[in-house]
Amino acid sequence: MSASPLTPLDYIAEGYWQDFLAGRPIVGGIAYETELRACTLDESLESLQRIDTLLSQVRRDMIKSSIWEEATLLIDERYRNFMVFLAFYAGRVLAQQWQNKPHWYGQFELRKRYPELSLVTDDFYQHMAVGYDDSGVKEQLFFALEPIGLRLFGHIDRQFDPVQGGQVDSGLYQAVSLRLPTILSKDVHSVSELTAYKATTHQVTESIAPSTDLNTHVGTSQLNVSLNKPEEVSIGAEHNQANAVVTDSESRAIQSAMPDTITELQTSVVSPKSESPIKPELTKVTKPTTKPTSSVKNTSTPEMFTQLLVELDEIAVPQPTGDMQYQQARKVLDQFEQHIAKQNKPRRQVIFSNDHNTAKNKALLILQSAAEDDNTAAMLRLAMYELLGEGLTAGSDNQKKSGVDWVNQAASKNDSRAQRLLSKMYYQGVGVSQDIDSGRYWLEQAADNGHAEAANLVKQWQQAQMLLTTQKQEQHSTKRYQLLIGAIIAVALLIIVII
Repeated sequence: MSASPLTPLDYIAEGYWQDFLAGRPIVGGIAYETELRACTLDESLESLQRIDTLLSQVRRDMIKSSIWEEATLLIDERYRNFMVFLAFYAGRVLAQQWQNKPHWYGQFELRKRYPELSLVTDDFYQHMAVGYDDSGVKEQLFFALEPIGLRLFGHIDRQFDPVQGGQVDSGLYQAVSLRLPTILSKDVHSVSELTAYKATTHQVTESIAPSTDLNTHVGTSQLNVSLNKPEEVSIGAEHNQANAVVTDSESRAIQSAMPDTITELQTSVVSPKSESPIKPELTKVTKPTTKPTSSVKNTSTPEMFTQLLVELDEIAVPQPTGDMQYQQARKVLDQFEQHIAKQNKPRRQVIFSNDHNTAKNKALLILQSAAEDDNTAAMLRLAMYELLGEGLTAGSDNQKKSGVDWVNQAASKNDSRAQRLLSKMYYQGVGVSQDIDSGRYWLEQAADNGHAEAANLVKQWQQAQMLLTTQKQEQHSTKRYQLLIGAIIAVALLIIVII
């Protein structure tokens, strides 16, 4: 289908962008403009990660200040401009990846050009879409407001129904990544299209070379990585609700689009001389399928985090929501931890291919969604990656603060694992100023909530305090005894002198 002349939205989108670049005010104003500029909007995929982080922070701030009212905020022109600007920007980034110019359509143009679409007139998120690839028979469309709305207002009771079917993607980075021409396949643009590949699943399974050291099964639920033993590898997919399920056949379907990833991980570990720092992509596990002994008992990761991974596996804490998402993300991230453990080198010297980094970042996004649903295990795993500088805010000044905030949030919900981790952070000054009193407080909280190690340490500390108190009492008694003996001797001498 040939491209149509420029639409009014095309001019508006370009105007928004040029005004933003020039520092000119956008008509009607725009919320969070200062924070947007801090995101460094350089038209890169990574900038969408920073935007997703900002959206999550905006959501948390609105909830804390009790103004999390979708209908009210959509009436506010500044908030609407904020969301529309982000949609325009995401469309710009996506079209650039396709080496095209974004072409925007309002509902009027969409109804005329795509009569098969079921558009709801009063649905703000369906008011516009961008065409980003017109090289095929039918132009590809992206309703960019949908993932923005989901990131800000989505929850179990507020589900988003996408115009094009399937599920709304959880954030702009995830939504755009699914539509890239090279990440998965030129033909795979959304989760809803995965079913078109079901017929190839049997052929895909047989096409993986059995002689390779790393077999890669790219799907939507897990990622198993091994350099010593052939295992399946599944890349985490996009779910915006805790009850979302992707079938095995759909998981196997994506594999046919990535036949070259089988040996990528084998060549991804380079010598320190040739390495470049890892910058995980946005946008961050739960009980590992197997005990993570081999994945966490290593010197490449700080001990407090290796212990945290063990505790997430061994200490059961009931989760009200988000467990399915957490389990899904955990399967991906556990395999990365296992691979890092086998390298016997610092974490930052272990390099992964772009596709595997993309898989990790998608898992972090799913993890973040579970954390935002109050899953404390997800909060802790997400905090670990933030504090390691490998999380959703990697490279920003707020990464440690973000990690500390997640730990505090989990600790405030009486998760003993979080309270024990927080006590270590205060004792060691990790992410926070060293504070022995705060460390002891959270250690006692963890003990009160059933953390065995914390309880043992508190008991030992109390015994030490008792011993110290007894010793002081004994020293005081001895001193009094010595004074008494001295007084008796003095009196005896005085009597002798008198006599």
